[in-house]
Amino acid sequence: MAKRDYYEVLGVNRDASDDEIKKAYRRLAMKHHPDRNPDNPKAEEHFKEAKEAYEILSEAQKRQAYDQFGHAGVDPSMGGGQGGPGMGGFSDAFSDIFGDIFGGGRAGGGGRSNVYRGADLRYNLEITLEEAARGTETRIRIPTMAECEACSGSGAKKGTSPSTCPTCGGHGQVRMQQGFFSIQQTCPKCHGTGRYVADPCGSCHGAGRVKQHKTLSVKIPAGVDEGDRIRLSSEGEPGVNGGPSGDLYVQIHLKPHAVFQRDHDDLHCEMPVSFTNAALGGEIEIPTLDGVAKLKVPAETQTGKVFRLRGKGIKGVRSIGHGDLLCHVVVETPVNLTDRQKELLRDFEAESQKNATHHNPRAQSWMDRVKEFFAG
Repeated sequence: MAKRDYYEVLGVNRDASDDEIKKAYRRLAMKHHPDRNPDNPKAEEHFKEAKEAYEILSEAQKRQAYDQFGHAGVDPSMGGGQGGPGMGGFSDAFSDIFGDIFGGGRAGGGGRSNVYRGADLRYNLEITLEEAARGTETRIRIPTMAECEACSGSGAKKGTSPSTCPTCGGHGQVRMQQGFFSIQQTCPKCHGTGRYVADPCGSCHGAGRVKQHKTLSVKIPAGVDEGDRIRLSSEGEPGVNGGPSGDLYVQIHLKPHAVFQRDHDDLHCEMPVSFTNAALGGEIEIPTLDGVAKLKVPAETQTGKVFRLRGKGIKGVRSIGHGDLLCHVVVETPVNLTDRQKELLRDFEAESQKNATHHNPRAQSWMDRVKEFFAG
């Protein structure tokens, strides 16, 4: 029986690209595989036919010979391919699929690249509120992996050198067969490097790198806030097999402040006010990040009153202007009174009770609500 034209078998034009031929073969391999068609005796025949066509058209030299001389131009013995009938071709189709996803090549295609980028690292840095507001420059000491000087990074004992990994043949990947699935994974012997160290270096134990510490200068911009990150390019973990280094991210954390609490660009503080100043009014000094500011406290100021000082907060990294300073009034009850002070306060209370509604409106209003509650 005469063989059909290979392009006709795969259902592609004679000028089809390699990707079009591969896609057509995958589709037919999954459609006609005998395991998927146990009741169809012709399925295996169609599958072998598609496999034979793909093996010829997927290789440039064989395809050129076929295009020029037809079936006579290719070796008929190549039609069966390698492995058992049908199954090898189906696994090849799926290995191509997984290879495209995970970056691997086909068997014998050289494997995937063994060059990897280093991991990113994080360093937690605590700074004061003043340093965050004004900016600063500091030095940090971090652990790092450096090339082993004893073996010059080869991982092998001095006088020896690494050899090609016998398990993966230097590809760094091995192929695992599970049913009709063929999956590539990192070689367990060389861990993806493609090299095997029979006599490891005593300093790095075959790793080619040793743990060290390095000191870096970090410039903190003015206005950084809790949780902000500063990226130091290529200061992370070194890459593998010549790959680029990762980045170092310096995470900012603010130390608690004795006076201020930060809320984005605004600052908050409690402002203790004496009983006399709160009742009669007066002028008090308020601390700010830029020095001392004076604030007038009006008469009859109550606890909880908030005074806003415009522009006395922090200018954030991405802000146009400064935030505000919000001062929360706390009226302070006097302590350690002398007998004379107690006597004066008793006289003051007695005088105030003559017209409680006028002098203590909030207390009187609250008492009225309490009476209504119990009466109800």
